[in-house]
Amino acid sequence: QVQLVESGGGLVQAGGSLRLSCAASGTAFSINAMGWYRQAPGKQRELVAELRGGGNTNYADSVKGRFTISRDNAKNTVYLQMNSLKPEDTANYYCNAKRITTPTYTYLELWGQGTLVTVSS
Repeated sequence: QVQLVESGGGLVQAGGSLRLSCAASGTAFSINAMGWYRQAPGKQRELVAELRGGGNTNYADSVKGRFTISRDNAKNTVYLQMNSLKPEDTANYYCNAKRITTPTYTYLELWGQGTLVTVSS
């Protein structure tokens, strides 16, 4: 069984930085794409950043130039470096992985439990 475990959320002042981590644990597997979504109170979950096989990245317009996604394939871990944080970045951030292939099963999509990021003004 593969699970996504997030860490790194917390409270930060506007203009500050945080780094989120998401590690995929379990038996030997490969992952096609990993990324981060967020959901603020009363709003729909939205894509923040995604890193796909081949190294292609996709960022929400609202975070371009401030957030950077990276991945350590050897550790099956994805990171989200968030700089110049704004109060509107406050949300629960969820790790996402697409097409996870193990020797016995293929998961189409998995989600982490979420980590809260709060940016104070």
